[in-house]
Amino acid sequence: MLLEVKNLKTQFFSNKGINTAVNSINFHIKEGKTLCIVGESGSGKSMTSLSIMGLVEEPGRVTDGEIFFKNNNLLKKTKNEIQAIRGNEIAMIFQEPMTSLNPSYTVGYQIDEVLRLHQKSLTKEQRKIRVIELFEEVGIPLASDKYNEYPFKLSGGQRQRVMIAMAMACEPKLLIADEPTTALDVTIQAQVLDLMNDLKEKKGTSILFITHDLAVVAQMADEVIVMYKGNVVEQASVKELFANPKHPYTKALLGSIPIPGKVKRKSRLETVDDKLNYLDFPKEIR
Repeated sequence: MLLEVKNLKTQFFSNKGINTAVNSINFHIKEGKTLCIVGESGSGKSMTSLSIMGLVEEPGRVTDGEIFFKNNNLLKKTKNEIQAIRGNEIAMIFQEPMTSLNPSYTVGYQIDEVLRLHQKSLTKEQRKIRVIELFEEVGIPLASDKYNEYPFKLSGGQRQRVMIAMAMACEPKLLIADEPTTALDVTIQAQVLDLMNDLKEKKGTSILFITHDLAVVAQMADEVIVMYKGNVVEQASVKELFANPKHPYTKALLGSIPIPGKVKRKSRLETVDDKLNYLDFPKEIR
């Protein structure tokens, strides 16, 4: 097992009380597999990924549970040990590349920085060659010319490819993708998803993919967990989830997807019932 999360709880503390963002969740990811976390905004998806990466900022912190990566508990590691793993063995693609890339530095320099930190044996020239190779691998045209470009000069799709190149620079065992296609149009979105699947097949990388888009889940996932208010309410293989959803919240999410030919014109789509507490129903973990 590459990653195993046990009873993970992440909470935020303030004068008004304690807010539990992730509430004692459990899941695992096997080598070379993709696990999708799906749910509405605020369900705890991104906070789960930040907890794994050790990037939860004050006033939040992980208060309980264990996160085993290659049989080592990440929550027992020192800050320096986590920094050595983060970006090297576990990498993350964030939702919006313009807030993740530094506008003051060229994209080539920013990926070179990752290699300088984690692959100290490489010379400056070797690092530049490796960066250009990464650009070519993720399908950035005129890769050598893009090395000295600033983020604002690239298109949205190219910036997201730069983020994928940065995440894959050290060929991590686990890639965490936090809604990496949200800001992209459907054509570029399809290209990015194909790219990630291709990299998974070639490098054997496991993927933790976070999204609210069930169409993306159907394309990417081997296993799926459905989160609601910080809790995992259903977990199943992607085929089981779409063929036979069991939890009412999962059924509500799937029911909100428009199906051509089955939805009458001008009729309202189904929605998640805000007045219903879906935690009152038993969890469906398969």
